[in-house]
Amino acid sequence: MDSLLQLLKQNARFTNQQLAAMLDTTEGAVAEKIKEYENKGIIMGYSVILNDELADKNTVTAFIEIRVTPQRDCGFDDLAKTIMMYDEVESVSLMSGGYDLAVTASGADLKTIALFVAQKLSTIDGVISTATHFVLRRYKEKGIFINQNNNTDERSMVSP
Repeated sequence: MDSLLQLLKQNARFTNQQLAAMLDTTEGAVAEKIKEYENKGIIMGYSVILNDELADKNTVTAFIEIRVTPQRDCGFDDLAKTIMMYDEVESVSLMSGGYDLAVTASGADLKTIALFVAQKLSTIDGVISTATHFVLRRYKEKGIFINQNNNTDERSMVSP
């Protein structure tokens, strides 16, 4: 992967000046390359990784496994497009293995996600089954350690 893209994946807030210094090039060359990546769709957007506990964001995240029957002439694409249009859905991926689509969804609470799966996802034509896994705690997200300053061991002491 291009060195510029690797640096941007690490920290999209690096300035063009910082990137130019790290890559031994000019700010103009960096700006031009970033614009080219954006125009070609290589860079599709920029996002923030939040520590939900510190941000006091009371949302629940779930990973949902979906088994589907592929549709004639379009395979999994139309089902994936239908699913990704829901506001609750953060990501949709075609998978190999025991299920077909992996969906990451978020909502205000467990009940919101449960209703989303029961009333929206499972009723889509072609959906055979779903399995929902709720995220209890995140430790690392996109290469960033979450709660890295918390060095306390939360495991219980076990005595014989």
